[in-house]
Amino acid sequence: MKIYLDTCAIQRPVDNKTQFRIILESEAVLGVLSLLENEKIEIVSSDVLLFETQQNPNETRREYALEVLSKASGIIQLNSKIKKRAEQFSSQGIKPLDALHLASAEIGQVDYFCTCDDKLLRKAKSLSDVFIKVVSPNELILEIEK
Repeated sequence: MKIYLDTCAIQRPVDNKTQFRIILESEAVLGVLSLLENEKIEIVSSDVLLFETQQNPNETRREYALEVLSKASGIIQLNSKIKKRAEQFSSQGIKPLDALHLASAEIGQVDYFCTCDDKLLRKAKSLSDVFIKVVSPNELILEIEK
């Protein structure tokens, strides 16, 4: 099972745990990473994830994300096919960087695209032409457990 964790999902375990939702999502992401360590699943990185991670001014968060991404089974290289697909997603109301993440995951043929971004989650789920399953961390855990 191949999973694409977007930047906000990767970062969830280092977020300030002031809300119950953040605590639950953090534990869900840590559970996914535990399954990764036990080779039950694989995560996939991308040029887009690496770019966004490198832009993070917080050294601790940046290093944490890079450590997670270093465990990826592969890196989806940004190419014209991804850019074209991202343009399609953008024209349907998805922010450009989010569209690049979603397009990378789709072109990379992952099974699940995981995000904590409610707006992205809602919008991506409403699109009829997305060819991967878009889930929150909590939904991902339920999917893995099936």
